[in-house]
Amino acid sequence: MPAVEGAWRAGANLVEVDLRLSSDGIGVVIHDATADRTTTASGEVGRMSATEAAQLEAGSPFSPTFAGTRVPLLADVVAFLADHPGTDLLLELKGDYTTEQAAGVLSTIAASGMADRTVLQTFWPQTIRSLRAADSQAHLGLLVGSHVAPNEVMLPLSAEVGAFACNPRYDLIAADPTLVDRLHAAGMQVYVWTLNEPEQWAEALAWGVDGIITDRPDRLAGWLTATLGQPRPAPAVV
Repeated sequence: MPAVEGAWRAGANLVEVDLRLSSDGIGVVIHDATADRTTTASGEVGRMSATEAAQLEAGSPFSPTFAGTRVPLLADVVAFLADHPGTDLLLELKGDYTTEQAAGVLSTIAASGMADRTVLQTFWPQTIRSLRAADSQAHLGLLVGSHVAPNEVMLPLSAEVGAFACNPRYDLIAADPTLVDRLHAAGMQVYVWTLNEPEQWAEALAWGVDGIITDRPDRLAGWLTATLGQPRPAPAVV
């Protein structure tokens, strides 16, 4: 949760977090499939109950300052953001979700009043299809790696699910900057990832993207303000 609060304090338009499901189907905000790298424990997150996952200590591996920080559940994140207007949620679902599992995630978001302030993104075709089957109105984003063929996969799948956004990796757009205009023409926003240097931010501005996903939201927000002026210039800080 300190990272989510930090993004809010930095003035990020959205905060991006990763989601995996516990053994009892509850959303756990953690990047890896196992707890080994990012917590003081070990084991597969999907084999833990939500209660067990919420006891994982995730601060010490990064800094003594955050010792004792626990892995949050999705309900914790959406509750915080619901009470802190100005920063919305970009939620990445990792792995294949069934329609029932997708519906559970959407229900947690809706219960907090965050449905209109959340974009759900994923690399997994099955998962984005399950999300659309569970909710015809949800804002969906298709994450795209540099290995994906834009014409054969990215554009058709985005159109199939009525994606709100299509979010390609930086080098995919660098190889063909016209992708941004093509995605805009198809009615989608574009959030490029993951850019941490001013030279990359300047390039993304020239491409006309709608959002820049970064590990440095405070620096990006300051750079955009200095470069483009007030108030809260586009593109979005994520």
